[in-house]
Amino acid sequence: MSFTALVKDEVSRLDISETERISELSAIVQNSEHDNKIKIVTENNTVARLIYSLFKDIFNVYPKVSVRRGYNYNKNMLYTLEVRQKISHILRSLGISSDVPENFIYADEDLLMAYLKGLFLMKASVNDPKTSRYHLEFNLDNFKYAEFVSNCLNHFNLNSKILHREHRYVVYIKEAEKIGDFLRIMGAVKAVLYFEDIRIYRDHKNMTNRLNNCEQANVDKIIETANDQVKDILFLKEMDVYDLLSDKEKEVSEYRVKYPEASLVELSQIISMETGNKITKSGVYHRLNKIRQLALKLKEKKKSEN
Repeated sequence: MSFTALVKDEVSRLDISETERISELSAIVQNSEHDNKIKIVTENNTVARLIYSLFKDIFNVYPKVSVRRGYNYNKNMLYTLEVRQKISHILRSLGISSDVPENFIYADEDLLMAYLKGLFLMKASVNDPKTSRYHLEFNLDNFKYAEFVSNCLNHFNLNSKILHREHRYVVYIKEAEKIGDFLRIMGAVKAVLYFEDIRIYRDHKNMTNRLNNCEQANVDKIIETANDQVKDILFLKEMDVYDLLSDKEKEVSEYRVKYPEASLVELSQIISMETGNKITKSGVYHRLNKIRQLALKLKEKKKSEN
């Protein structure tokens, strides 16, 4: 079962108040066929049971239920619920209109959350954080309704955005923290725990990878710098000017050639320990830099003579 299906299954089993159930059913019907009849199609058995119960309990109407295998790649079962009685009364009671629902359907935060639950059951999908990028989306029919849904989500500071995709409008959330907040708003506790566990694991893994990459980059830089310093020392010997260096500079250069992969800190520790002459990282750098400057001057001179 997909993560989306698991979340819908959990949300469908939540207990909510009578008025919240009306708001929830309003979103379901708004996003289904509702002209001369109300026709709702879902792949989720638990969602189908919920919808059946909502019509029965609120309007004393018993939807006709049919089941068939879908034509999609996975060939999931499709559950179709049809209502042909009290259509006008039901649509009026659910605040259904051509574009957005009547205000009483989402008049307070509890009703708004219930409405978003129903909308999620019919029109949303959320990626499994274990296998995909963080992404939650609602696939909607028109821009005005998409704008309404986005505003509802952003009432809870979820930072949703709208994307026009062919003949559809997608309201989506991409931030992991915001998706977790939306799952909490719906009351999907199990889904939140799973989502947050995976998110924390992935964040920790990404941080570890970044630190490892940073450490490797520092190591590569140290080795590259050390190789350049060794080349400078060998160049001075090749040009027969090595003896122009002071004894302290020669000492550092000998240890640099002997330990080409050591960092400046490590090199200062080795020299201090083996010679008994304490030298700091700054001291090592200063002497190697003087060797570097001398090598650069000789290279410039040699280049100009050629």
